[in-house]
Order: sequence, then structure tokens, then C-alpha cells
Amino acid sequence: MKIICPSCNTANRVPPNKLGDHGKCGRCGNALFSGQPVTLTSVNFEKHSAMSDIPLLVDFWASWCGPCRQMAPAFSAAAQQLEPRVRLGKLDTEAEQAIASRYRIQSIPSLILLANGKELSRTAGAMPTSSIVAWTNAALP
Repeated sequence: MKIICPSCNTANRVPPNKLGDHGKCGRCGNALFSGQPVTLTSVNFEKHSAMSDIPLLVDFWASWCGPCRQMAPAFSAAAQQLEPRVRLGKLDTEAEQAIASRYRIQSIPSLILLANGKELSRTAGAMPTSSIVAWTNAALP
């Protein structure tokens, strides 16, 4: 499987049966999974959304959004439960307006589950960790 490093955005090949073995990036040596969401930008969004062989759960948020700030700890906790089956990432809609526009984000927080660059499912509104995990698991193929 191709896994994108959350630190240097390098593609790493990892056997599927070794995903949970705390693998490290062959280029930078950092962990491939940290149990924390990746900060997504125009520089790394396509790599994580379309080039990785694991699904990407994106939290579209903004710093001025109260519900977004309220959900942030729950989203981080969900990363600890969903990795390495799913990569979680946060995209600031104010900083990355072109990506938010491409996905027609009209309310935040919004979650979109992507696999191979294609949208699998979306939902809007703040959720607790258990709901994020359950919704993601239900949306996975």
C-alpha cells in the first residue's frame, strides 16, 4: 500500500499487514501514523486525498467557528481510533478557499471521507468522537 508521510509528504510503500506496526517514513524517518490529524494545505492535499491507498477523512473548519473549535479535540481523538485504516486531516477553509470551494463547503464543520480522490460520504455539524468514528466506519466500503 502507498502511504503518504504526514511530515514530508513522501509516498511510502507499506505491506497491508504491516500498517499497524508503527512504520517510519523512508525519507524523513518520522512516524507514518501519529494518532493526530494532518494539517492539509494546497501543497499536500492531493497527495493525501488521491495518491494514498488509505481513505482520508477531512475536517473542513475555520478558526473563527465555535463548533469547529469545540469539535477539534473529538476529531483528534478519532484519529487515534481510526488510524491506520483512515488518515484524518484538517483543512482551514479560510486559508484554503480554493479547495473548500471545489468541495462546495457551505457550512462548517463539515466532514468529507475521500478515497482515491473520490468523495465517499459527507456530513456537517460538530460531533463527539464516538459519532465521528461510527459515521466513518459506516461510510467505508
